[in-house]
Amino acid sequence: MAKKIDFNKSLKEMTETEIKARIEEDTLRLKKLEFAHAISPLENPMSIRELRKDIARLKTALHTKATAK
Repeated sequence: MAKKIDFNKSLKEMTETEIKARIEEDTLRLKKLEFAHAISPLENPMSIRELRKDIARLKTALHTKATAK
C-alpha cells in the first residue's frame, strides 16, 4: 500500500514528457517480463500484474495532466 502512495506522489511531480518516457520504459519492461514468463515461470508472476497497473496509473495521470491544460 505504501508503494502505491509513494508512486502517486511522484506522479504529481512529473511532467508530461517524463510520464511518457516512463510509460515507454515500463511497457518495454512488461514485454520482457511476459516473454521471460513464457519461456520459464517467473519467481514472482504477480510482478506482471503490478507493472500493468503501474502503466495504467501512468496513463491516467498523463490523461489528467493533458486535460487540465
